[in-house]
Amino acid sequence: MNKKRVCALFVGRFQPFHLGHAAVIQAILNEADELLIVIGSSQKSHDLDNPFTTGERLRMIKAALNELKIQKPFHLIPVPDSTMHALWAPKVIAYCPPFDVVYSNEPLTRRLFKEAGITVQNTPMFHRERYSATEIRRRILSDEDWRSLLPTSVVRVIEEIDGVKRLKELATTDSPYGATKRNP
Repeated sequence: MNKKRVCALFVGRFQPFHLGHAAVIQAILNEADELLIVIGSSQKSHDLDNPFTTGERLRMIKAALNELKIQKPFHLIPVPDSTMHALWAPKVIAYCPPFDVVYSNEPLTRRLFKEAGITVQNTPMFHRERYSATEIRRRILSDEDWRSLLPTSVVRVIEEIDGVKRLKELATTDSPYGATKRNP
């Protein structure tokens, strides 16, 4: 009797893709036969929380998965945000080929897919305090070590696109009142 192939879905913004993401993907692929990697908030770039474009994130993820020698099939699927949370899971479903399970720890993502009738599994956490894109962006802005938290191939992409300079420029302001978070 043939075992049913399992296709899993993993959502992230990957701003940037880091070693925690890599470890989660490897853990998911221990359970699944195929992986859909949804690049969320694909319409966002050039702000402090989302400094990289969709194309840059695609490059980072593909390079990292090649570096990790991932052998199972994977697909990178950019999905823009929805203006209504209730429509986001159906939007992801429309953008993707069929899948069996969503892997996420993010409460809203979990709730939306459960309401859409999709099985949701937790992902393992790998040194979450360190492997966090927020922490990596903070370290870049503070001139602290960030490279050790990313696959070498992702560091190369960030350096090729001058991502450190971009992030630092995005953190500046021309306001006489000091820096404030701004989203274009």
